[in-house]
Amino acid sequence: MSKKRSPIVQTGALALTISALLALALAASAQAAPSPPSVSTGSATAVSYSSATVHGTIDPRGSGTSYYFQYGPTHAYGGQTPIASAGAGTGNVSVAAALTGLQPLTVYHYRLVAVSSAGTGFGKDRTFQTTKVPLSLAILTAPNPAPFGAAVTIQGTLSGTENANRQVVLQGNPFPFTAGFQNVGNAELTSADGGFSFTLLNAGITTQYRVATTTKPPVVSPVATEEVAVRVTSHVKRTRRSGWARIYGTVTPAEPGAKVGMLRVAGNHGVLAGGTILEPLNATTSRFSRVVRVHRGIYRVLVQVEGAQVSAYGQPLLIG
Repeated sequence: MSKKRSPIVQTGALALTISALLALALAASAQAAPSPPSVSTGSATAVSYSSATVHGTIDPRGSGTSYYFQYGPTHAYGGQTPIASAGAGTGNVSVAAALTGLQPLTVYHYRLVAVSSAGTGFGKDRTFQTTKVPLSLAILTAPNPAPFGAAVTIQGTLSGTENANRQVVLQGNPFPFTAGFQNVGNAELTSADGGFSFTLLNAGITTQYRVATTTKPPVVSPVATEEVAVRVTSHVKRTRRSGWARIYGTVTPAEPGAKVGMLRVAGNHGVLAGGTILEPLNATTSRFSRVVRVHRGIYRVLVQVEGAQVSAYGQPLLIG
């Protein structure tokens, strides 16, 4: 005769079986569940006064992952780079992003953030400091060309960090530009916004100018060539012969032998009415005079020279 099993024993065995199955199911579920990406914030490179490149690594852990960098002057950041893809691999991926529009001499915080369907991974906070804005010089001369003997102004701006109250000096290299640059006059201090101005009296010769700081090494501006034109004084006088007039005048400095053209202004160009050659008047001045056929209108004298001065026109002459 067979013995019946105890219901208590059967119930206990069933409970053990269910518990084991649940444990296996939970373990399988845990193994199958994806993990958030692993993130490491890297270094900052190519740091300048307004930009930097930040780096980092991401392990997507098999899930499609996007990333971005947060950055700003505090731990609150405030800035964010465009979102990019890190893929869906299972190994470390190197990523980078360029930061622009930064302020000079400022400490910036940044960190790498990666996002996937499994969650978000945050890299550690790191910092870098932007550099000074490099000093640079720009100058402008006026008027250019300047009439012989006129005043010339060389003005400009020293740009960059700590550009105020900096000592700058004007340097010149006169035609034929073989002597090299030498200091002209005294040094000046830049204004609160980096501005400065040099005034030269009695321009006499075409000269290359530049401005330099007195620092070591110096910051030097591009070269500006200030042209000095001959000063032409012209007059007109009617003659007894109808339809003819005498055009005459002087040129400073003396340019004996230079060509002189008498032009009638017609629209946007000049029609040659006559010409002559400059003759000596004294050590500093040449003269010209020529009787030419004229019509009603405006006439101008053009003196063509080469070398230390440049060509120039005289004032308009009205012949009625």
